[in-house]
Amino acid sequence: MEREFIIDIIGWAASICLVLGYLPQAFHTIRTRDTDGIALPTFLLIGIGGIFFVIQGFMLGNAPLWVTNAITTISSAIVFGIKIYNDYIKKK
Repeated sequence: MEREFIIDIIGWAASICLVLGYLPQAFHTIRTRDTDGIALPTFLLIGIGGIFFVIQGFMLGNAPLWVTNAITTISSAIVFGIKIYNDYIKKK
């Protein structure tokens, strides 16, 4: 039981670090709408990978895995949408 608790603590610590490391970029992009330095394939692949991790987290019953990746997937989708708008729709 103690081992599982430690594993959960490590999982939640990793989740917090990843989300706190990732969200500033997403918030900056949402606030400024500046996507010039962002590679479109990066955010596309991060989003797709996140979807797979959300599915895996649900299948394993691993809350830190699916919560973290749900947050990063939603953030990636928003940044991806802004990037598409800036690069393809706004330039027309």
